Amino acid sequence: MFSKKPVPGMDTLSRTAGQTNTMAAPTFSVLGADLAVKGDITASAELHIDGHVEGDITCSGLVQGESSEIHGAIRAQTARLAGKVRGGIEVSQLVVLKTARIHGDVKYDALTIEQGAHIDGRLSHGLEPVENDTPLDLVS
Repeated sequence: MFSKKPVPGMDTLSRTAGQTNTMAAPTFSVLGADLAVKGDITASAELHIDGHVEGDITCSGLVQGESSEIHGAIRAQTARLAGKVRGGIEVSQLVVLKTARIHGDVKYDALTIEQGAHIDGRLSHGLEPVENDTPLDLVS
């Protein structure tokens, strides 16, 4: 168990300085409920936010807790929103939970909205700019 014998195949896994391990498990970062951040946040991995953020967020995946508040734009591949958001959202796959309160325009490729969620803004399918700037009147 603690011997210094070489492990077969270990030499192929060794790294030199400056190289990253591509076999490492995906990482995520957590901003706890007691944390308030002023400024933009950029993460290359998934980000879980339970605190308050005043700034734009760019990440591969975003999970927002129910007590969380975000005042700024969100750009991500995937997002699962459960708290308050004030700002534009551009996400490929978006899930809006029933506790979410969103104030801003939302651009998406795939969208799931739970009954009870509130969205005050325009929903646009596709991440390209919208050609027609007039919102649809769904009430006849």
